[in-house]
Amino acid sequence: MFLFGHIGVTLGVFFGLGIFIPRLKTIIDPKYLVIGALLPDLIDKPLGRVIFASTIANGRIVGHTLLFSIFIFLMGLYLYEKRRDVRVFSLAIGSFFHLMEDQMWKTPKTLFWPLLGLRFPKDYTDNSGIWYLIRELENSFTFHLSQSAIPEIVGMGVIVILSLNWLIKRLGQT
Repeated sequence: MFLFGHIGVTLGVFFGLGIFIPRLKTIIDPKYLVIGALLPDLIDKPLGRVIFASTIANGRIVGHTLLFSIFIFLMGLYLYEKRRDVRVFSLAIGSFFHLMEDQMWKTPKTLFWPLLGLRFPKDYTDNSGIWYLIRELENSFTFHLSQSAIPEIVGMGVIVILSLNWLIKRLGQT
């Protein structure tokens, strides 16, 4: 999971589009958008890499499917129509952004599950179960410049800019 990349890039796109489409701010809750941007990993990593590590051995399963995002989206539309509640709709949008940021189109068997088969591709690494968690913890404290680090750096930059903007507005109100 690339925490800052998923959060920062999703918020950056949302606030960027919000400049041109101000109505977005009324139909999407940024807090739930952030949770949605992490939701596929929050579901799939523990399930596929830890709990079912010996059988599934993949951190991109049900939560990384288009079906999952569409299901949440339809639930969100229903709740928005019934109660004007934007929370689940915001989760769905964040979840969809997560799929785009993970470039899931490169793994169509997962993205279009179950249309292309019921089994998820198995990841053939030795890093499953507790070893996966240890490796992820080590990697989170080790900086190495790579192509996957770019979204993290951009995400951190967006989070810093948004935080400073919030702080400046907050200080201006006092």
